[in-house]
Amino acid sequence: MAHKIAFIQKGSVPLASAHVAGALQVNFPEFEVKIIDIKELLAHREKMALINVLHTVQEYGPEILAGKKQVKECYFRTPYLFHQIKRLMANKLADPDYVFSFQMQSLYDASANRLPHFIYTDHTNLANLLYAVQDHNRLFSPSWLQLERTIYQNASHIFTRSRHVTGSLVEQYGCPPDKVTCVFAGSNVQADAEPLDNDEYGNKNILFVGVDWERKGGPELVHAFRQVLQAHPDARLTIVGCTPQVDVPNCEVVGRLPLAELKAYYRRASMFCLPTKLEPFGIVFIEAFSYKLPVVATRVGAIPDFVIPGENGYLVEPGDINCLAQRLIQLLDDPAKCRTFGEHGCRLVRENYNWEAVGRRMKEQITATLPITSQLLA
Repeated sequence: MAHKIAFIQKGSVPLASAHVAGALQVNFPEFEVKIIDIKELLAHREKMALINVLHTVQEYGPEILAGKKQVKECYFRTPYLFHQIKRLMANKLADPDYVFSFQMQSLYDASANRLPHFIYTDHTNLANLLYAVQDHNRLFSPSWLQLERTIYQNASHIFTRSRHVTGSLVEQYGCPPDKVTCVFAGSNVQADAEPLDNDEYGNKNILFVGVDWERKGGPELVHAFRQVLQAHPDARLTIVGCTPQVDVPNCEVVGRLPLAELKAYYRRASMFCLPTKLEPFGIVFIEAFSYKLPVVATRVGAIPDFVIPGENGYLVEPGDINCLAQRLIQLLDDPAKCRTFGEHGCRLVRENYNWEAVGRRMKEQITATLPITSQLLA
């Protein structure tokens, strides 16, 4: 009998899906990791899609029309589609060769009655209420929130990327603490062996990488950069991932880039800054650390897990432009500190934030949760 792991994802993005599937395959070589893609399951079910559009309008129509929510976010958060996915997955997982199922994120419930089921997520919907700057528009309908609770109730164990989400599952969803394990995450960009091209942290180049300019604190960074220029007129700001209209000297707006091209911008930076207001995880911080960059960020979400003030970077409160500017100036004043902070951040990534380590932590918990798995591996 060929034993298999059912690996359930919603499309190939985020890239973490491929990394986690690979880590499971490495740590469970006796089993075949079988990818089941929710989007592919739904792709040719036109009637179901049409019905769900109607449910999306019914559930979220006024908020969509008011610009408070996006259709693509609401589409996957209707009770109708939730139950349809649940039914489809029950059929897919009827194969007796599956040893356990493993799903990425918590937008649906892929658990089946007979199978042990694991979840790896970087968010919960109610975690949005834990931020100092709350946006209630990010909460979905009460009926969806009730179904979200069942996702966690039906899981054998839940893996998270951060202590922030672990706390949400325990405190806001009532999950037993021993049912949730923070295993962190790895990077999507592998730092190459080439040396940094930042004049030993003296080129004064501040790097921002983010798609959502407003949520990621881009406007606040520009205001802070104006103060930075008063102390360091030759400082530079490089914005990658979006194309805002920015009226400030010494600023380069690059826009979106393929991952392969992004590496050069990390190598040419002296520090990384993303003063985000809301961040479930923030993989770009891990990428910056892997390139030995000091980080200035906000004290939100998962960020305090890995940005340690005075050791590998600085944390400021969201919206505190003066403090943000001061911390950037501190680093620009001291290239040696930038180097030390960057080295400490890189060491943290090597030890905790890589997919090999994530896979090992998952295997330890999965084998502890499933005695049958230990027997099959023996």
